[in-house]
Amino acid sequence: AAHRRPARPASRSRPVHLPAMKLRVVAFGQRMPAWVDAGWDDYARRMPREFALELVLLKPEPRTRGKAVPQLLAAEALRIAAACKDARIVALDERGEPWTTRLLAANLVRWRDEARDVAFVIGSADGLADSVKRAASAIVALSALTLPHGLVRVVVAEQLYRAVSLLAHHPYHRE
Repeated sequence: AAHRRPARPASRSRPVHLPAMKLRVVAFGQRMPAWVDAGWDDYARRMPREFALELVLLKPEPRTRGKAVPQLLAAEALRIAAACKDARIVALDERGEPWTTRLLAANLVRWRDEARDVAFVIGSADGLADSVKRAASAIVALSALTLPHGLVRVVVAEQLYRAVSLLAHHPYHRE
């Protein structure tokens, strides 16, 4: 006879978990200084399973073949589209809309409730193709300043962690 475990009493049932979503950061370039990798890893490790954070690295189009910038960006846009398949796109651009951490948190809740993964896209050295911006649900500026790509990776990871902490009423975020 098979051994069966008795059903758990209702008071000890498993907690109800929120639907999980993937948060992707899509970026160009492979080699970054150690501090970039350390910063990314620290915040990615802190993220709860319900908001899994992953970094998708794409190879930039070579800048030595005499192609015009629009051609380079168009080639990179194809790589971005493949990396963002089935995800809502948030394009990061210095001319985008400034978001607060609270707005980011509210959007994360809405996107999670819609069961949509999200891809935050960091452009290459020449930015993002217009086609990527048109496909994006939002174009967001982290700053009016131009920031190094490695720093942007860390800032995005930190802001996602901060937004999720805010949702969980964790004391990390203070106003």
